[in-house]
Amino acid sequence: MSEIAAKDRLELARKALEKRAALGPDIDLQHYALDGEKHQYLEDPSQLPEEDKATVLGSGIILDDLGQRSATFLQKDQSPIHFSSAQDGIEVKSLSEALKIHDWLDDYLWQAVEVDTDKFTAQLGVQETDGYLIRSLPGVKTTLPVQACLYLGHKNLAQRVHNVIIAEEDSELHIITGCSSHPMSKGLHLGITEFYVKRGAQVTFTMIHNWSPDIEVRPRSVAIVEEDGVFMSNFVAMKPLHTLQMYPTTRCVGPNATVRFNTVLVAQAGSLMDVGSRVVLDGPGSRAEVVSRTISTGGDIIARGEIQGNAPGVKGHLECRGLLLADRGTIRAVPELTGRLAGIDLSHEAAVGKIAEDEVEYLMSRGLSRDEATAMIVRGFLKVDIEGLPPMLEAELKKAIEDSEEDLF
Repeated sequence: MSEIAAKDRLELARKALEKRAALGPDIDLQHYALDGEKHQYLEDPSQLPEEDKATVLGSGIILDDLGQRSATFLQKDQSPIHFSSAQDGIEVKSLSEALKIHDWLDDYLWQAVEVDTDKFTAQLGVQETDGYLIRSLPGVKTTLPVQACLYLGHKNLAQRVHNVIIAEEDSELHIITGCSSHPMSKGLHLGITEFYVKRGAQVTFTMIHNWSPDIEVRPRSVAIVEEDGVFMSNFVAMKPLHTLQMYPTTRCVGPNATVRFNTVLVAQAGSLMDVGSRVVLDGPGSRAEVVSRTISTGGDIIARGEIQGNAPGVKGHLECRGLLLADRGTIRAVPELTGRLAGIDLSHEAAVGKIAEDEVEYLMSRGLSRDEATAMIVRGFLKVDIEGLPPMLEAELKKAIEDSEEDLF
């Protein structure tokens, strides 16, 4: 990016520092520190302090045998503390290090996510921020998943992260990423993630959130998918937090691009989750599927979904199902479809309710207790069949859901 364009970007960010987000409760950034202590880089991440290790492992990250992953990235607070790659053609570096060796990388920054979207993006735009670059070279396919973990260890800190993921032409990237925090009184996570899926490439991005009850979370992400590209996003948040607001967007800009969003949310008492997925189908023949499963055990959920059909022959489907397991708490489903020309095919279905008593009674008649019957129904409800997910990632996703089920009963 030219110096003039960078100055313009900085000015846009400064003007948006007080701009409230369009969705979600407002947050006063003055209540959080923007800078924390620097953390030491570790050649061997298995040597993390036990408290840090427990936090990381709770997010599906492997530390003791990095050979089970194609590459690894860890960041604590504002500091990348480990990054390495075990597969040729798969590049994983901190964003700051990557910018030192790739002159072209700056051309990708803030091209998918607009720096003046709201005060959270603006905060990252006016102050130097680290994060990761994950990149697959043309034609390279990950043999094992890439793993990344962003964790918050310092209370009252606003963790700031800017990530860039690039799948070059005809390559494949399978990524599992965990976000988590130490038990603490207060904390804020601000994250920018920009995905670039080139012609014929595929990215599978599986994210597991494992925050603490008083953490505020404001990620902002956009994916750009070119011709014949595939982007699959799987998101699981089943642990309590204070507030979460995110509305990741994918723009299918090339013909026959495909995107799938799969979301599993559980809101426990005291949690507010405003989560959605948006797909803009600008490429002829592009496809989208957005599926969410939401459960309230006393918390509040707003489950959004939007598909825009802007090109000939596009197809899209939204599915949102919500289950109330307590007399308090709410689930609000907000599906939205926009068609701008003839010949498109967009559809949606949404349902919110409680467990049917006749289903519980039937299982009880087969010898289960009421609690066992309820648990079986909930497990079936949370099961989302994800087409094209590699077996190892499918196992990780299933494990993350199963490990959290005990908190529901």
